[in-house]
Amino acid sequence: MSSQWFTQLSGFAETRPDLLAGVQRGIEKESLRVDENGMLSQTPHPESLGAALTHSQITTDYSEALLEFITSVSTSIEGTLETMENIHSFVSRELGDELLWGASMPCIVAGDAGIPIARYGSSNVGRMKSVYRLGLGNRYGRMMQAIAGVHYNFSMPKDYWPLAQEADGATDIPLQDYITGRYLGLIRNFHRWSWLLIYLFGASPAVCASFMRGRGEHHLEPFDEGSNSLHLPYATSLRMGDLGYNSSAQKSLRVCYNSLDNYLATLTSAILTPHEDYAKFQGKDDGEYMQLNDSLLQIENEFYSTIRPKHPAQSGETALTALNMRGIEYVEVRCVDVNPFEPLGISEEQIRVIDSFLLYCLTQDSPACDEPLQLRQARNLSAVVNRGREPGLMLEDDEESRSLESWANELLDGIAECAVALDAANSADSYTAAIAAQRPKLNDPEQTPSARVLREMREKSLPFSALALSYSKQWARHFRERPLSEEKIAELREESTTSLARQSEIESADAISFEDYLAAYYEQYKVIGTGD
Repeated sequence: MSSQWFTQLSGFAETRPDLLAGVQRGIEKESLRVDENGMLSQTPHPESLGAALTHSQITTDYSEALLEFITSVSTSIEGTLETMENIHSFVSRELGDELLWGASMPCIVAGDAGIPIARYGSSNVGRMKSVYRLGLGNRYGRMMQAIAGVHYNFSMPKDYWPLAQEADGATDIPLQDYITGRYLGLIRNFHRWSWLLIYLFGASPAVCASFMRGRGEHHLEPFDEGSNSLHLPYATSLRMGDLGYNSSAQKSLRVCYNSLDNYLATLTSAILTPHEDYAKFQGKDDGEYMQLNDSLLQIENEFYSTIRPKHPAQSGETALTALNMRGIEYVEVRCVDVNPFEPLGISEEQIRVIDSFLLYCLTQDSPACDEPLQLRQARNLSAVVNRGREPGLMLEDDEESRSLESWANELLDGIAECAVALDAANSADSYTAAIAAQRPKLNDPEQTPSARVLREMREKSLPFSALALSYSKQWARHFRERPLSEEKIAELREESTTSLARQSEIESADAISFEDYLAAYYEQYKVIGTGD
C-alpha cells in the first residue's frame, strides 16, 4: 500500500495512537412496528415513546410504523452498541403485543394504503416533514419507503486533521477545506468499492410477495410453489437495487464528488428546477399539500445515495446550507442492510469491518470521478446487488474486467492494514480478527448473510415473511428479558415526556404561515445557488 496518507496513518498509530482510538461513530437504525402476525402496525406512534419530532433517540422515518433509533456520537463501539441495546430493550417493553421487524425488506403489507405516513404535529417544521413524506409516496409509491436500513455515521477526531494536514504538506489551504477535500476523497473511493460491503453484509435477497403486488413487471423469481416469496438466486441486497431506494427520475442526476461546490450546485439545481413528471402533484388533496415542490428533489434528503457528506444543521437550516457554510464534518453510510440474524441488526464485528473499510477509503489515493467511471461503478453495484454470489462474477475495474473474488481479496489485503493500525491504537486484535472473519465469505458465498436467508427459507420451508417474523419474535423476547436498570428506564421515560413538551413549545412558537415558512426555507437554496 503506497498511499502517502496511509503511511501517515501508520505513523500516527505509533506516535499518536489516541487519534485512531478516537475514531467517532454513530448509528441510526430503522425498524418497522408489526403485530404478532407480521402485519404492519396501523396504530399511531406510541405516546410512551415520546414525540418523534423532538426525541433525541427515538423517532420515525417515512411511516408512523417505521421507527428509527439514534445513538449519540461515540468513540466506543461497545458504548454505541449498549446505547442501541438499551433503546431496543425499552421500546420492546413499551410496544406491548407489537414487535420490531428484524429485516430490511418489509413485512406483509396491504398496498400503499396500508402504510401510514409519519406525523409530527401541527408546527410548521412538523407539517413540512409530513408533506415531504406525502410527496415521496406520490412520486415513488409508499412501498419503497417501508424498507428499513442501518445508517452508519463516521468521522475522524478533530485533533487528527491539523496533524494530517501538516504531514501532508497542505498548510497553504484553510483547515476545513482540507478536511472537506479528504472526506470527498473517501466518498469517491467508497463509490468505487462499496460493492464489497454489500457482498459481505447484504441480507435482503428475497421479499414478501405482497411487496410487489400491483407494482407491474419485475425481474424477481418465485421462491416457493405458492409464490409467497420472490427472490433472485444470487442476490445480496435487493434493498439497494431497483426495488429499493432508487428513482428512475434521478438517474439523470449526475452528482460529482470532485468538489463540494459541484455537489452543492447539482443538488441545489435539482431542488429549484421544476420537473414535469411531478407537476401533477401540485396543489392539495383533502386539504393537505401533495408534495413540497414540483422539482426533481423536494429537499436534498430525496437524493438516494449509498453515502452522504454531512454537517449537523442548526434549527431551520437546510443540510446543504450547513455544508456550504461549514464544510463536511462526517459521512453517513447508507448501504447497510438490517441483519435478521443479529439482535440489533448490526454486530460489533461488522462495525469493525466498516471502520477499517472507511479508513482505507480515506487513506487511499482517490482519482477524480467522471461520467464513464460513475457508470462503471453503477454497473458494479447493480451486479453485486442482483448477482453478487454468482460463481465467477466479473466486475469492471477501470477499463479491465476482473473477478469479484480476486478484487475483494485484494481490497481486504489493504483494509487489513488499516485494521492493524486500529488495533495498534487500541492495544487489541479485534479489528484484525474482524477482517479475517470475512475471508471465508469470498471463497464460499454460502457463508454470506444473503445466502443464509435463502438457505433457512429453503431448509425450514418458510416464506420470507415467516422467517423474518420468527427472528423478530426471538429478538423481542431477547430484549424484553434483557436486564434494563430502573435508572435507564427512568431516563428514557423522562426523555419521552420532555420531547412531548418540546414539540408543544415548537407548535406554540410558530408565528408565520406554513406557506411563508416554506418560502423562507427554500430561500436558503437560492442563496447557495448564487454562490453567496
